[in-house]
Amino acid sequence: MAYMNVEDTISGKQAKAIIKIGKQQEELFYAKTGEATIEKTKADVPMLGKTSIGKKTMGWTGTGTLTIYYVTSKFRQLMEEYATKGTDFYFELMIVNEDPASRTGKQAVTLKRCNLDSVLLAKFDAAGEDTLEEELPFTFEDFTINTPFTAL
Repeated sequence: MAYMNVEDTISGKQAKAIIKIGKQQEELFYAKTGEATIEKTKADVPMLGKTSIGKKTMGWTGTGTLTIYYVTSKFRQLMEEYATKGTDFYFELMIVNEDPASRTGKQAVTLKRCNLDSVLLAKFDAAGEDTLEEELPFTFEDFTINTPFTAL
């Protein structure tokens, strides 16, 4: 029987997130959490002789969320440009997971044609015990697994 070694699990604390907007690229050192999900779009296919309804995959949608510390105006400024001039912006987001203790190595995934759904314009919390954060939900249109994990 095969077992997984505990040291082969991946610590998310050593991840990197790199954003590219136009020709400008920067590491999102102020990111706290991030995730991206791909979900199939399916159509119902009723069939004679069956009481069940089949499902035919017709495409997919990509969604994600970044949680960042409330320390940058970059996304608010980009959204302001959209609100005032109608110029929308798209970006690429590369997420790299690598834990040197794990034999599984590194995984790098690039999300392409990302587009923010909403941006927090202003925030305060006078009674808060925690630092301020903001959540950035987004969609993406394509992706590439640049570097897959090594199979254990």
